Amino acid sequence: MANRGDVPHDVLLTDPGARVLDVAQVVRRLTGLSLWRSKVLATQVPARILEGVLQEDAEAAVAALRDVGAQAEVRAQPEPEFVKA
Repeated sequence: MANRGDVPHDVLLTDPGARVLDVAQVVRRLTGLSLWRSKVLATQVPARILEGVLQEDAEAAVAALRDVGAQAEVRAQPEPEFVKA
């Protein structure tokens, strides 16, 4: 059984808050997307910002998003059925 830190995690943006441009700039920094695409992603919530990252990286990304007024969360990816058997 893998420990929770080994399970891939996703970062979900659930609300950009009032500072959408600041959130878009953080999304841009985290993803490498263009500023325009980052702003579109930040306004179409809920949005998966990062997928399949380590728990520590996901928590750092959520903290960066929250620092600019967004609401975000870390979700562990479900373990595939074939691994459970």
